[in-house]
Amino acid sequence: MGSAEGTARAVYAEATAALARRVLDALPGVEGTAVLADFVEDSADPKAALAAVRVLGADVLAPHALTGAVVHPQDAAAISQAAAVFPAPVYASPPPRGPVEDWAVAWRDWATARLLVRHGAAAPQLAPPESCPALTDADPWQPWAGTMARLSPLSLPGVDGPVRDAALRNPVALARGATRALLRRDYPTAARLARWLAVLHREDVPLPLDPATYLDHIALHTGDGPRLALDLAVARALLGDHPRRENV
Repeated sequence: MGSAEGTARAVYAEATAALARRVLDALPGVEGTAVLADFVEDSADPKAALAAVRVLGADVLAPHALTGAVVHPQDAAAISQAAAVFPAPVYASPPPRGPVEDWAVAWRDWATARLLVRHGAAAPQLAPPESCPALTDADPWQPWAGTMARLSPLSLPGVDGPVRDAALRNPVALARGATRALLRRDYPTAARLARWLAVLHREDVPLPLDPATYLDHIALHTGDGPRLALDLAVARALLGDHPRRENV
């Protein structure tokens, strides 16, 4: 990797962390505010700020999904601008025939569009990406759980569909994946899967582990950054707890 590319990656990663912190602070409520537009406007590197909007995807609308707030028109415009500057890869086939990340990006964009429309903003009604065995079949459970971690933004309220249905059908596979991530000290993956465990708990699906205790354990490792803290806060909100500011 060249030095210029490495520098760009570092700048984008820093911007993503800053936006995750901004969204985390906004979880209690965003009514009438333009969090994303202000973030881009205030940034010393607007392109990096737009890249951060793309990286977080539907999670930039977590405050709206959790509180029912209307999306500010300027925030909807910022999301559209980010998609124009950083378009999604050309979608081809779902895994294993195509790249899993391209497929996951398509799903996350679909979730973003769903939430924009649900919360009062204009957005295209995108068709869900084609279903595939990795979505509907949890055998083997390890790669399936990894895919579900990539799709954690779809755990937000208001994003019903095949991905959430797959989670509801496979509680043991999710619990296994979450436990494996914790044992491997892969706390970002553990936090993303914790969101799905919280969804299952919210729907009264029996689980082989206690999501609240699991979250408390991950919370000991919030030094992994604001994105992990954001995932934890979303999971706690899904469990019915008030969003809690972890130390980041």
